[in-house]
Amino acid sequence: QVQLVESGGGSVQAGGSLRLSCTASGRAFTRYIMGWFRQAPGKERELVSAINWYGGQYNTDSVKDRFTISRDNAANTVYLQMNSLKPEDTAVYYCAATPRANALGPYDYWGQGTQVTVSS
Repeated sequence: QVQLVESGGGSVQAGGSLRLSCTASGRAFTRYIMGWFRQAPGKERELVSAINWYGGQYNTDSVKDRFTISRDNAANTVYLQMNSLKPEDTAVYYCAATPRANALGPYDYWGQGTQVTVSS
């Protein structure tokens, strides 16, 4: 069992930056691929970025060159650095974990979500 707690959301103007953090409880953090998802009002939840234990990454096209996912295995924490934010990045962002080998999911464990709002 893994429990995930996100932090770092908030409101920012377009072009600004935010960093999200997600800390996992339990052991064997390195066994999990960690992902960041987002869900905007009226839209389906989408995978934004994912990272495996040794740093291999997946990033959806809309955030490439703007968002960076990283993890600190010693601290059981995964980060999402978001730069050059756009209004279309506004969403609830969720941290998730999967013990499977596929970064595209499915994911078994979810955080509570943190709101990111980008104003124009």
